Amino acid sequence: MKRILMSTFVLSLIFASACKDKKMKDLETKAPVAEKQPKKLEKHGDVRVDNYFWMRLTDEQKNAKDKDEQTQKVYDYLNEENAYYDDKTKHTKKFQEDLFEEMKGRIKEDDESVPYKKNGYFYITRYEKGQQYPIYSRKKGNLEAEEEIIFNVNDEAKGHEYFQLGGLNVTPDNKLVAFATDTVSRRQYNIQIKNLETGEIYSDIINNTTGGSVWANDNKTLFYTKKDPVTLRSSQIYKHVLGTDAADDELVYEEKDDTFGTFVTKTKSKKYLVIGSYNTVSTEYQVLEADNPNGKFRVIQPRERDLEYDIAHYGDHFYIKTNKDDATNFKLMKTPEDKTTKENWVDVIPHREDTLFEDFSIFKDYLVLEERNDGLSKIRIKRWDGKEDYYLPFDEETYSAGVYSNPEFETDVIRYSYNSMTTPSSVIDFNMKDKSKEIKKEQKVLGGKFNKENYISKRIWVPARDGKKIALSIVYHKGTKIDKNTPILQYAYGSYGYTVNDGFSTTRLSLLDRGFVFALAHIRGSQYLGRDWYEDGKMLNKKNTFTDFIDCSKYLIDNNYTSPEHLYAMGGSAGGLLMGAIINMNPELYNGIIAAVPFVDVISTMLDDSIPLTTGEYDEWGNPNDKEYYDYIKSYSPYDQVKAKKYPNMLVTTGLHDSQVQYWEPAKWVAKLRELKTDDNLLFLHTNMDAGHGGASGRFDALKETAEEYSFLLMLEDKLEK
Repeated sequence: MKRILMSTFVLSLIFASACKDKKMKDLETKAPVAEKQPKKLEKHGDVRVDNYFWMRLTDEQKNAKDKDEQTQKVYDYLNEENAYYDDKTKHTKKFQEDLFEEMKGRIKEDDESVPYKKNGYFYITRYEKGQQYPIYSRKKGNLEAEEEIIFNVNDEAKGHEYFQLGGLNVTPDNKLVAFATDTVSRRQYNIQIKNLETGEIYSDIINNTTGGSVWANDNKTLFYTKKDPVTLRSSQIYKHVLGTDAADDELVYEEKDDTFGTFVTKTKSKKYLVIGSYNTVSTEYQVLEADNPNGKFRVIQPRERDLEYDIAHYGDHFYIKTNKDDATNFKLMKTPEDKTTKENWVDVIPHREDTLFEDFSIFKDYLVLEERNDGLSKIRIKRWDGKEDYYLPFDEETYSAGVYSNPEFETDVIRYSYNSMTTPSSVIDFNMKDKSKEIKKEQKVLGGKFNKENYISKRIWVPARDGKKIALSIVYHKGTKIDKNTPILQYAYGSYGYTVNDGFSTTRLSLLDRGFVFALAHIRGSQYLGRDWYEDGKMLNKKNTFTDFIDCSKYLIDNNYTSPEHLYAMGGSAGGLLMGAIINMNPELYNGIIAAVPFVDVISTMLDDSIPLTTGEYDEWGNPNDKEYYDYIKSYSPYDQVKAKKYPNMLVTTGLHDSQVQYWEPAKWVAKLRELKTDDNLLFLHTNMDAGHGGASGRFDALKETAEEYSFLLMLEDKLEK
């Protein structure tokens, strides 16, 4: 009997303990489960069911003071996801703070840019210790002159969770500056005008612009670009006269083709105002003498599909970078000012099959060309009189070099930047006449621990499945042992022809110093190996972007650089689409994924021409109103291809006010992944409720976001080691 009583007592203790454990477990924050509201979407006879379409809100709903039931439901869901993320990562918060201080400690807080000269003034951007935002100033005539503060953005940003000031544009007489502000992070800027002599900010306020503007030579007429209030397409050029009501501004040009955007600028020669129209495969320019702001713009060359060109003015000619005559990698041509259509264009620098012609700068005695050969940046200097033609020498295996804007025309000095994965950036003035150079500024890495000799970078050529060679640039600490246990963060973008250069990062040191290897994959969709590299990674070739990335991952694993337990991948925006595609195709290759502001609901977005960017990107992704493109896009669209299977650990980030990739795309994607995935791996959605596509606006707040991302990766590595 005693034994039975004792057993009952023991059982009661066990039962009580079990109840307590269950109660404690119930108190834990659970992963949010999003409500399912099935919505049928039909196109070309194909029916898709979107259970989370309800998460989409209009700007009016988001901005309303009193939220309706639907809006509140979306906010509640996003906040629940944020609370879940905070709870599950609370043990890393102290580490995140330490990581933030570590990264901040490498930055020279009281820093300033190299002054540049324009129209008699030296312009400077500087930071003060402890301040998040820059101070814009200038000095007249020489650097010993008294400093004039144009804007202290720290003052302007007070009271705003997000603040961006840009588009600074000074009148030719140096007395006024037009400037633009965005306090929402939706890239809809308000333009205002400040008197630099009195400090007065005029009452003129121009709403819903791109932020860019240009003054005519009369110092009172301002041209600017307005956005469509719904699609945010840059669609109209207006003219504002100082002192008049912005409501009375004159519409100068309207871009009625909804696949095109437009902008306004001014030639370096200051002779012409320029209106540009652009889409993915075509451009068109109009010009007007800047001394005659009330005149009529004239077209340089009418738009033609697949004809791209950019213009610059010099002497009595326009110089034109173009793909005319099947110049896939572009060439330089010129045409007389009064005979500008394409039949008058003649070659200056011919097309080359092995060299991408990226940009050019014009000086009084020199033509400077920016080129890319074998993936590497080149700077070529050519005298107009033909006496010299040479390249600047760069010695590292992989690096990044680029020419600054160089606003002065009558100068022998060109300013350019140089850095690599192991070499901090430098700003260099090169004298094109005597070939001397002066390093104006070297990026300082504070903290006393950085020595470039402690890091190794190299370029690996990875065979793709179709025989092409993909460049994979890697960097790591020399003390890191490379084997199957080495953690690697593989990064790529791979869209729009945008090439991510092999540059230096002070924040990245926090990963490298903890044994990570950083690998940058130059996959198709960029122009790393020329224009064909881009063409082979878009439209109906888009899957090459994804398979290139996967082939690089498999190469790293197969050659014992790492293993699936230690391989991580990261990408943002269109690079977030890449992340979504690779985990649908080969989730077993990765232990963790960071997808920042990811473009993952491709088919639905590209079918909705009311969403910003859609119509202008038909020539990047294809128009799914055409069944061929619909079927192809659907076959890789990350949201549509989520299946019931195991996925890696994932951190997904977004911004509520994102105008580039609407917040609901990652939110819906995470909800669907939660519904279908069969693993117990981490899945986080973190929404910045105050920001948009670019994240936080302050330079230190941005570091906090990086610290969150890095701590996620390091947390996964710590978990593996326990």
